Amino acid sequence: MNKKVIFIFVIVLILCGAGGFFWWQNREIKGSPADYVIKETAEGKIVENKKAGLTVKAPEEWEVKRVEFEEGAVNFSPLNAEVELREWKIVLPIKNGCLIQTNVVYKKMDFEQIKEEAKYTHYWLGKISEEFKEITMKNYSSLKNTFDTQKAGPGIGIYIPVNNKGYAFYLYWGLNEKERCIQEFDSFLETVSIQ
Repeated sequence: MNKKVIFIFVIVLILCGAGGFFWWQNREIKGSPADYVIKETAEGKIVENKKAGLTVKAPEEWEVKRVEFEEGAVNFSPLNAEVELREWKIVLPIKNGCLIQTNVVYKKMDFEQIKEEAKYTHYWLGKISEEFKEITMKNYSSLKNTFDTQKAGPGIGIYIPVNNKGYAFYLYWGLNEKERCIQEFDSFLETVSIQ
């Protein structure tokens, strides 16, 4: 009797695992890296995602790179930053300088769901500290997350849920560069336009 129960339990676990894998492989990706268009203009580099209604201006003399993975993202970093990239991934923590990343997720989420996802990510990165604060950005209710982790280092995330989309802006900084990078991030956030 006991072996039968264990056997049935193992079969159920295998089916649940297979179902989760099937869902992950077949989930609907609504965005694309190609949605992010980087334009050189007289005012500087502009990144536009018309599908998401997002436009941002890169800080002057910063490098802009599109992340070619799933729904895509864009990385911004000063030319002197030491940011290691492997394929589509940023290798954190960064050694020197600042790194800003922006992306859009096509999913309806509230602040509690965003917090849970952030906490889960921080846990796996070796959370040292995390703090969440509700703020207003560009007339939208937003969530600011300040964190530090063993594997990714310190950073700030700003999340703006609007209808069925989530706009995210992240900042990471190198050793002794927090104040300068936060000033750059604040200036960058002033250029954000969401329609």
